[in-house]
Amino acid sequence: MITPVVQVEDFNLEYRLGKRWLNVLRDVSFAIMPDEIHGLVGESGSGKSTLALAIMNSFTPNARVAGGRVRFEGEDLLDRTPAEMRSIWGKRMSLVPQDALAALNPSHTVGDQIGEITRLHEGLSRRESLRRAEEMLRRVRISDPETVMRRYPHQLSGGMQQRVTIAMALSTSPRLLILDEPTTALDVTTQAVIVDLFRDLIHDTHAAALYVSHDLGLVAQLCDRVTVLYGGEVMACAPAADLYGRPLHPYTISLLASLPRRTEGAETRLPTIEGVAPALADRPAGCVFAARCPAALEQCRREKPPLEVIAGDRLIKCWRWREIASGALIIDTSPQQGAGDAPPRDGYVLTAQAMFKAFDPPTLVDRLLMTGRRPLRAVDDASLRVRARSTLGLVGESGSGKTTLARLIVGLETADAGALELLDMPLDLRLNRRPRSALRELQMVFQNPNDALNPYLSVGEQLGRAVRWLSDERLSRDTVRERVRALLSAVRLPETFAERYPVELSGGEKQRVAIARAFAADPALVVADEPTSALDVSVQSVILNLLKDLRALKGASYLLISHNLDAVAFLADWIVVMYLGEIVEQGSVAQVYSAPSHPYTEALISAIPVADPAAQRKHIRLEGELPSPRDLPTGCRFHTRCPRKIGAICEHDAPPIREAGDGHYIRCHIPIEDLTRLQVEDPAAHVSEAG
Repeated sequence: MITPVVQVEDFNLEYRLGKRWLNVLRDVSFAIMPDEIHGLVGESGSGKSTLALAIMNSFTPNARVAGGRVRFEGEDLLDRTPAEMRSIWGKRMSLVPQDALAALNPSHTVGDQIGEITRLHEGLSRRESLRRAEEMLRRVRISDPETVMRRYPHQLSGGMQQRVTIAMALSTSPRLLILDEPTTALDVTTQAVIVDLFRDLIHDTHAAALYVSHDLGLVAQLCDRVTVLYGGEVMACAPAADLYGRPLHPYTISLLASLPRRTEGAETRLPTIEGVAPALADRPAGCVFAARCPAALEQCRREKPPLEVIAGDRLIKCWRWREIASGALIIDTSPQQGAGDAPPRDGYVLTAQAMFKAFDPPTLVDRLLMTGRRPLRAVDDASLRVRARSTLGLVGESGSGKTTLARLIVGLETADAGALELLDMPLDLRLNRRPRSALRELQMVFQNPNDALNPYLSVGEQLGRAVRWLSDERLSRDTVRERVRALLSAVRLPETFAERYPVELSGGEKQRVAIARAFAADPALVVADEPTSALDVSVQSVILNLLKDLRALKGASYLLISHNLDAVAFLADWIVVMYLGEIVEQGSVAQVYSAPSHPYTEALISAIPVADPAAQRKHIRLEGELPSPRDLPTGCRFHTRCPRKIGAICEHDAPPIREAGDGHYIRCHIPIEDLTRLQVEDPAAHVSEAG
């Protein structure tokens, strides 16, 4: 019989808050076998990271184990002291954290940091440890590892930093690798490469891995088995194919249904999970999911269901799973209908022509060191138009110029050249020369609502200030209060939230307040920069539905910036794809998602993780790093990574913009008919089957 690498048995953990001990993890049980990548999913606050650290016998000072066991290769870790664990941490089990840069020492080179691990745990000499470090960098597919060894963490891209942390974690060939949201901050193309790397390295070393994530699509493509956690309890545990193909718990069913997807009608809304997860002090005596469950009975609210073993290798905690399995109970996950959106109107809210922005080195020292090098060309001759009552999606990797272009439009950065029109009126490139009417018609929602909300003002005060400042007339206090109530109602928040402060709100509630403030003056255009990237999938669906509802109710348009292409496809009518400051493709959602498309767009779409382990897709992996905007490649800027490069013309000549029909434009040397034939009939270079 094969011994599990990790065996968690009826594990209970409590935190001391004030004078009370509150349950954090209750009766958690699951196992991770050798050669297995085990996914751990659930919303924020479900206890995923706490459980991952508990497996490593790492606890906060206010925590205590209230029962159960955690066995690592048959040994009970909970009996080990921190001193005894130091011989295990880093050698037999390793952690790859979410924020790679925060986990690396900025004052030591990459080679020294990787080498330190093997010097400590295996007693290697400095020369031997550096040789091992170089070997590990090569294994994680970093090109020119000799040079990277001598660099400091801040000199590497986000994807390379994450690969360095993986190299550190694997340098001692650990038996268990714990991956805590390691790709959350990465672009979809880099994420795809990292996921392939995880899979290959773990199976090559016959190790086991626990992959903590809220990205259900990514987990489906990577993991062999998945545990679903909610409110500190295991709701379900099953092989990935079974859990995704035949979910039996209402929470799992609801999570999968809330994933964004392409829609055929603007009125379609995603199914959502009502309410929020209970706080530690408010966890119920019955099923922890009962308050939000669409199938809850009185028994569910009164009695906690047992964690049952079914079909030999599945775990389920639900009173009604038998009815779901037999088909007697069906959880409704059909798309909801919205407020009756009208199609995009004729005319344009915004027109941006030939926008250009270059950044000089920030300091005199940088300028002296970079003599003879060109400035950073962040946005280069970019033109786009946003239709009335529609959404334009702006996509591309980090460094492609998306956010800079958005900041030029709203005036947070001043363009070096170009022209803007808002509602058919010229819009000055400089913010301080724009009239208040232009500021009223053009608003922005930022990625992180914490950066946009004043922690010292209540929600009502912040919304009220926006209402007063953007109004043409002097408003009475009662009128302002009424408009604040209307704004809160529009974003589905009760009026009592006006008295709350940002610290009292969840991440999704803060983002709704930020959206409400953007709509304080009924703007014609809202620029939304990654408005859902930091949110759980269940909260993300609420925000996406809300944006659609506000578009229908207020008649506004959006410029939506995101690296989540599924979210863009759900909300947008038109998509613009940027690469290294240039627009390489633009067209309707249907045009961009089908052949022909730019080879870069093709790679982006192929890298989208699908929430179906059985899905057969062709993955196009982009080789190499994104070039620096200070040293742009000659010819086609994508030729250094393009799997469809046709020759020297791509390296030396700037590609033409070709029309593929009905306003669909592609910047590429390959003729449209040849591009269509290649993408429909022939496998691309560097393409592999995924399943």
